[in-house]
Amino acid sequence: MPRTHKKITLLDYIKKFIFITIGAVLMGLALEVFLVPNDIVDGGIAGISIMLSKITSLPLGVFLFILNVPFLILGFKQIGKTFAFSTLYGIAVMSVTTAWLHSVPAFTNEKLLAVLFGGLILGIGVGLVIRFGGSLDGIEIVAILLSKKFRIPVGQIIMMINVFIFVAAGFVYGWDSAMYSIFTYYIAFKLIDIVVEGLNESKSVTIISSEYEEVAQAIMDRLGRSTTFIYARGGYKKEEIQIIYCVVTRLELAKLKAIVHEIDDRAFIAIEAVSDVLGGNFQKNNIH
Repeated sequence: MPRTHKKITLLDYIKKFIFITIGAVLMGLALEVFLVPNDIVDGGIAGISIMLSKITSLPLGVFLFILNVPFLILGFKQIGKTFAFSTLYGIAVMSVTTAWLHSVPAFTNEKLLAVLFGGLILGIGVGLVIRFGGSLDGIEIVAILLSKKFRIPVGQIIMMINVFIFVAAGFVYGWDSAMYSIFTYYIAFKLIDIVVEGLNESKSVTIISSEYEEVAQAIMDRLGRSTTFIYARGGYKKEEIQIIYCVVTRLELAKLKAIVHEIDDRAFIAIEAVSDVLGGNFQKNNIH
């Protein structure tokens, strides 16, 4: 039988629209009432826009929109129609929000509080938009295009661009503000991860033990997680071995290690972060 694809319902579009709107408004709020009044910049196009607004005295929202739109047009074919329109809508809402809040006084003139709360709200806002299929900064599109041309990882390109932005911020606002800006960006970056991936981050665990059957059974019985055996061959003794592979949440990791070491204190355990878990059934089995 042909495989059917899940159709995106009207409710899905409404949900997407609502959360992208909320995220864009939160970013505009963070910029206008926390960061900009305290001479703190963000990374990416937003950071460039803040500095240009400072130099020219033109509204921040104008630069946010004008600088982002060309990159959206440039990368339209690369990022897809849905993502492009979602991003364009988010950027438009963010620009309007900054214009609307421009005359609102700063919530605080204490730079440390501005860094903490500005970074927190910024991260939540951007994270919501990314989670629901959009973006608020054309720097990601630039990085994708440059990555394909020069074979450099997207993350490294974004980091290099942001280094130049924060150095420029040091010349425009002073080096204290540039350092505050780096901490703001770090806080926002961490919050984006939490919003996009959730607090219940998954971990993949690889276990090599001579007691593999007992260990696998204990993980299923006491932790409620399924396991998979991977047949392998030792590199030193060339003996046939079976590797146990399973995926658990971060909160279950300590218990899993205790279970394994209780059975085999010489077991080899390798743990890696998993950005997302798709397919199969990641729900816990019933534990009696």
